[in-house]
Amino acid sequence: MLRRCLLTVLLALLPATLAWAADAVPRLVIVAGKPSHPPRMHEFNAGVQLLAKCLKSQPGIQVDVVLNGWPENEAIFDGAAAVVFYMDGGGKHEVVQENGRRLKMIDEWVANGVGIGCMHYGVEVIKDQAGPQFRRWIGGYYENSFSCNPIWEPEFSVLPEHPITRGVQPFQIKDEWYFNMRFVANIPGNVPAEADGVTFQPILVATPSDEVRDGPYVYPKGPYPHIQADKGRAEAMLWAVERADGGRGFGFTGGHFHDNWANDDFRKTILNSLLWVAKTDVPAEGVQSSLTTEDLDANLDPKPQRKK
Repeated sequence: MLRRCLLTVLLALLPATLAWAADAVPRLVIVAGKPSHPPRMHEFNAGVQLLAKCLKSQPGIQVDVVLNGWPENEAIFDGAAAVVFYMDGGGKHEVVQENGRRLKMIDEWVANGVGIGCMHYGVEVIKDQAGPQFRRWIGGYYENSFSCNPIWEPEFSVLPEHPITRGVQPFQIKDEWYFNMRFVANIPGNVPAEADGVTFQPILVATPSDEVRDGPYVYPKGPYPHIQADKGRAEAMLWAVERADGGRGFGFTGGHFHDNWANDDFRKTILNSLLWVAKTDVPAEGVQSSLTTEDLDANLDPKPQRKK
C-alpha cells in the first residue's frame, strides 16, 4: 500500500519535474578579477556587469557574475554550462592559486564539457603553472616574452563565418591587443586547424604593421627578434575551439580599455562569444544591445587618478 502511495505521488510530480527541465536554460558564470591599473583600464568588475546587463533580456541564457576574484562560495559554479574569466593573469592568475586545487577543479569541469573563456590579461599564465591546461581548455595562452602586448589599432576587415561573428561588421579599434600566442601544437593560429584534440577557429585576425612588431610593447618593451622575424604574418586576437570532450573555449586578447565596450561591433563579438561558449544559440544578427554613457560609467572601481 505504501509503495502504491509513493508511486502515485511520484507520478503526480513528474509533469512538474519535466516542465522544470524543459524550462531550464544554460547558466554562464563570468568571473571578474580584482581592481588593477589606472581608471578605465582593466575595469573587470564594471566590465562583467556591463556584459551581464547586455545579456539580461537575451532568451536562452542565465548569467551570474562574480566580482573581485575567486568566489568565497564556489557553489556558484555548480551546474554552470560555461565559466569565463576576465581578470589579471600571470603568476597571480586566480585559477593557479591554492597550489593547483583550482586548476584541478577546472579540469574536472572541462572533462564534463563545461565551456571556458578567458579575456585580456586573463589569457596569460606562466608556462609551467598552467600552460598545458590553457591549451586544453581554450586552445592557447599568452607567454611572457614569447607573446607580445603592444597597444595598436588593428583592422578586422575579414570575418569568418561562425556563430560568434553573426551580425558583426568589420571594425577597427585601438586596444592592448596581444598576439603571437602559444597555441595548441604550436600552430600560428591565424587559420583554422585540427590539433591536439581541438577544432581551432581564429575569429578576429589582423596583420600588425612592421612598426607594431618593432615595438615598443607594453611590457617588456622589446622588441623581440622572433616577433620582428614574422613581419607580414596575420595574427589571431580572438579564437574559438571545440574540444574533444564536447565543450567549447575561447580566448580574447583585447579588453584593456573599458570604453571600448561602447563600440557596437567590439561588444557584439564578445556577447556572441559568451552565448556560444555556453552552447546557447546565437541570434542570426548577433546579440542586440545598446549602451549609454551612464552604463559605461556604472560600477567602475575606485582608483587613484593618474598624475599628469
